Amino acid sequence: MDRRSFFTSVHKENGVAWNYEADTPLVSSGMNAEKGKPSAAQLTHLLKRTMFGASPKDLAYFKGKKLKKVVHELVYAEDELPAPPVNNYNDPDSKKQDDNYFFDDEIPAGQTWVNSMTFNGRNNNKRKASFKSWWFGIMINQQRSLREKMVLFWHNHFATESNIVDNAKFLYQHNQMLRRNALGNFKTLVKEVTTDPAMLKYLNGFANTKKAPDENYGRELQELFTVGKGPDSHYTENDVKAAAHILTGYKIDNKKLESAFDPSRHDDGDKQFSAFYNNTVIKGKKGPEGVQETDEMITMILAQPEVSKFICRKLYRFFVYHNIDATTEKNVIEPMAALFRKKDYEIKPVLELLFNSQHFFDPANFNSVIKSPVDFTAGLCREYEVHFPDESNYIDLYNLWEQIRNQSAAMQQNIGDPPNVAGWQAYYQDPQYDKIWISSDTLPRRNLFSDRMLNNGFARNDSKAIIDAVAFTKSLRDPSNPDQLINDAVSRLYNMDLPAADKAFIKSSILLSGLTGMQSDHYWTDSWNSYLSNPGDKKNTDQLVKKLKALYKYLMNRPEYQLC
Repeated sequence: MDRRSFFTSVHKENGVAWNYEADTPLVSSGMNAEKGKPSAAQLTHLLKRTMFGASPKDLAYFKGKKLKKVVHELVYAEDELPAPPVNNYNDPDSKKQDDNYFFDDEIPAGQTWVNSMTFNGRNNNKRKASFKSWWFGIMINQQRSLREKMVLFWHNHFATESNIVDNAKFLYQHNQMLRRNALGNFKTLVKEVTTDPAMLKYLNGFANTKKAPDENYGRELQELFTVGKGPDSHYTENDVKAAAHILTGYKIDNKKLESAFDPSRHDDGDKQFSAFYNNTVIKGKKGPEGVQETDEMITMILAQPEVSKFICRKLYRFFVYHNIDATTEKNVIEPMAALFRKKDYEIKPVLELLFNSQHFFDPANFNSVIKSPVDFTAGLCREYEVHFPDESNYIDLYNLWEQIRNQSAAMQQNIGDPPNVAGWQAYYQDPQYDKIWISSDTLPRRNLFSDRMLNNGFARNDSKAIIDAVAFTKSLRDPSNPDQLINDAVSRLYNMDLPAADKAFIKSSILLSGLTGMQSDHYWTDSWNSYLSNPGDKKNTDQLVKKLKALYKYLMNRPEYQLC
């Protein structure tokens, strides 16, 4: 197993606590490009990190292509923005007599609510749930692109909480703003986030006036969103106050449900920044021109080299590994940050550099990250190609998405509601980082989820989201050969190998279990071939499906399946 595995360094059967200091030997590779066509393991590694799981169709699509082309397609894909969420939330007529019966009189069933200007306590909560289900469905059905993984990255970076924003329209607009800019220009993204209604509501920007300056967003803009708390970040408390004064005047127009700038609420005096910002003075501007101060401040902040380093460190921890030692800082972070600045904060070139690099494909970085709950749940659906109803059956479709999203939330990653403005702790909390995802509560939940997806799945009316163990097995190279079947399943689900003794145990105790006398491979081969020729043989089919479910249940309950 990979030397970065948490099993050898932190997972102890005798109950010993995580060893957070058990890290890895030095990885000295840098940003030189990895050449040629990626191996099967390299391609799987790339797709598992840049998408939610490596689906069989995506692996087949990219197989045989040169790495440079694969990465370019992932980063520069001309994908379309998804259709908006719809009204899936009307109660059925059978509940008309219930006190809490709900029917949206404004938005017809199956039509989108995102353009509605009418929000109240009841329809807003229904629409927030619709939004979350829709977003999770986009992850499961993502296009062959890096965009959706970057939407999650930016959602964690520019964190907002739905219960505080408390407006489904704002949540949707914010999400689409992140999606639209996910692979664009960071400066543009910062400006749009700053004036976004959801963020204005979340960090009190809408209440920031010249008579009562609110420092909340001015602080987080620097501490969490741009400069960070790195070794060369030396902004001051006065810088936070100056930023707050520049940002006075923004408000939310509750009639138009959009952000606006009110010059009468804006502090038009000069704003003095510290030596960290070269003692810059941003001249106050009166009237509508007051918004120009925000642009000048963002330009001033992004002129600091620490901004590019801070963002590149966060990208590295999200896509590669949590530990950034001095060698990685020099060989990886600094070249990424230099390119980021050279390209005027365009995001795509930096990601293209990272995903083509020898460092990204260093064997030590394979299977070194514990899957986030979203990666675990959405990735499982994609890797097993779990079938969902089509969009015409939007009620069942949204409900199934919601049921699986709830599983991710129970594992401590509730999309739309990170725990605070800093995002999920697993992406920043030293020294635990991604080990936070695994606990005595969340690990059993993961196992129960994968077991359920194999056994009964999740149901709504006549629809069901469930792993088709036979269909998945058919996607492997030679299912009739038990050794090849196990090898391919291990490779597909783990992207690593298992010891020969472990695979021998799997074969004898699962695929060949229940046989009398000498166990021989041909028993499995005969059973599989018999199924292909006569699937109506209920006794053989039931036994074969039972064994396949036991195989995948065992593999997914092993610690290796928690890694990507």
